[in-house]
Amino acid sequence: MNKLASFFTELMRKYLPDPFVFAIALTLLTVLLAMGIEGQGIGDVTRAWGKGFWSLLAFTTQMAVILAMGYVLATAPLTDRLLNRIVSHVHKPHTAIIVATLVGGIGSYLNWGFGLVIGGIVAKKLALKVKGVHYPLIIAAAYSGFTMYGLGLSASIPVLVATPGHPTAKQMGIIPLTETIFSVPMLITSLVIIVTLPLLNAWLHPKKGEKIVEVDPAIDRDANASNAAEDMLEKGTLASKLNNSRILSLLIGALGVAYVAFHFIDGGSLDLNLINFIILFLGIILLGTPAAYVAKLTEGIKTISGIILQYPFYAGIMAIMAASGLVTTISKVFVDVATPASLPFWGLISSFVINFFAPSAGGHWVIQGPFMIDAAREIGSALNQTTMAVMLGNAWNDLVQPFWILPALALSKLKLRDVMGYTVIMMLWVGVIHITAVLAWGYLTH
Repeated sequence: MNKLASFFTELMRKYLPDPFVFAIALTLLTVLLAMGIEGQGIGDVTRAWGKGFWSLLAFTTQMAVILAMGYVLATAPLTDRLLNRIVSHVHKPHTAIIVATLVGGIGSYLNWGFGLVIGGIVAKKLALKVKGVHYPLIIAAAYSGFTMYGLGLSASIPVLVATPGHPTAKQMGIIPLTETIFSVPMLITSLVIIVTLPLLNAWLHPKKGEKIVEVDPAIDRDANASNAAEDMLEKGTLASKLNNSRILSLLIGALGVAYVAFHFIDGGSLDLNLINFIILFLGIILLGTPAAYVAKLTEGIKTISGIILQYPFYAGIMAIMAASGLVTTISKVFVDVATPASLPFWGLISSFVINFFAPSAGGHWVIQGPFMIDAAREIGSALNQTTMAVMLGNAWNDLVQPFWILPALALSKLKLRDVMGYTVIMMLWVGVIHITAVLAWGYLTH
């Protein structure tokens, strides 16, 4: 297994470019596919690309907010103390890998944005504390836990189709979460992944005598150089007191908590904007003062530069896919050979492929969902299984999709090629679990 990990790591080191170059390459590949397969002219493809380039701007902002503010929440004093307590009990490299995977996985199951950030933070803490930990592997292990979001409380597609008035409601109706993420097959799948993935990751750790890359102890030098709560104004002034007022933070935090309570009392549902709202005001409460929150948020903003740059390119890719009919062609290749029992499997596979081009689950479903729903209704396949198959394909592919690994790279200061060799192996294992689960679910119920 270690030889396989070394093979993929060396392969990625030599040939895998930075994520921005990857986004450019995928854009050009999509253009060629739209022209070659769908017969689109360069003018039509270019127009579709340009028109869709900024179509994810609101989503980009939401992602930037959830990551920057998730960073604040994940690095708040209370969270930091909890993570430090966990880290203090870890003394061996293999245990550190397991803990990093569990924290990233459980965090992502609860909320994918929180999991992305807290996994990277605890991995870095463990790497600094436990001697002999292979730094690229522990960062990859923490990120691998992100695949749990597809089975968790913030799984975009199941949450979406459980919401009244969702975009495909007329085609499929409402599917409650009890039939998707909280169904027995998916709960079992979650348990299998959260138990076996940490063990796999620990197994990948280099043995004694093999090359180990440890973390640079000075990695947080720049962050530590700035005093998070430092007030540039003269101490004792009214402005200084207001900037460092715990009362102000508690009052505005209480107002935010009250709104969330009223939102659910009034029958509101959990969506991305509300998640960001909760993270924002919970962070304000945990940081204690306005000045401390602003300073910590400034640190968090460093993690979002790649997202702001690359998301528009993926939006352009999605626009080409939708306008040219390429996504329908790709999906139809799989669906044409499907039976009611096997359609979820082919939905999983096609979702994995399409996620290279449309890595946002919400946007992914808008493109692939209608076609998969029609196919399921036509051949009598279960809609809840088809829906979860698309979600699982998305989460499975994310293990090798540079789109989502950017925050982990920003936190760790590693390059994509440093970690991708490991995530390829993790992807292969998660794929075995997902394929087994989807096939068993389909054939046992048809």
